[in-house]
Amino acid sequence: QVQLVESGGGLVQAGVSLKLSCAASGRTFSNYAMGWFRQAPGKEREFVATITRTGESTVYADSVKGRFTIARDNAKNTVYLKMDSLKPEDTAVYYCAAREGVSSTRVRVYEYWGQGTQVTVSS
Repeated sequence: QVQLVESGGGLVQAGVSLKLSCAASGRTFSNYAMGWFRQAPGKEREFVATITRTGESTVYADSVKGRFTIARDNAKNTVYLKMDSLKPEDTAVYYCAAREGVSSTRVRVYEYWGQGTQVTVSS
């Protein structure tokens, strides 16, 4: 089992930055690819960013490319999502997720999920 706990969400104005953290425990963190996903009210959960086990490779959704940065610190068992130039359409509950092996943009292949952290961007 892998336990994931997100933090760092909040209410911010458009244009500012926010950094989310996701602390993992329970298994060897470096065995897991990590992803960030989000879910807005009335919408399906969608892919935001993913990072490989070593952190060498990342993939982003088109909607956040150039504004969001995913990173991980395997020594601290933590994955981060730095969000710059936030827009009202970024408002959602943000979830981190873990899967053993290769990274993926697909929601269904992730085995472990955090409880989510709310990000609200006002215009």
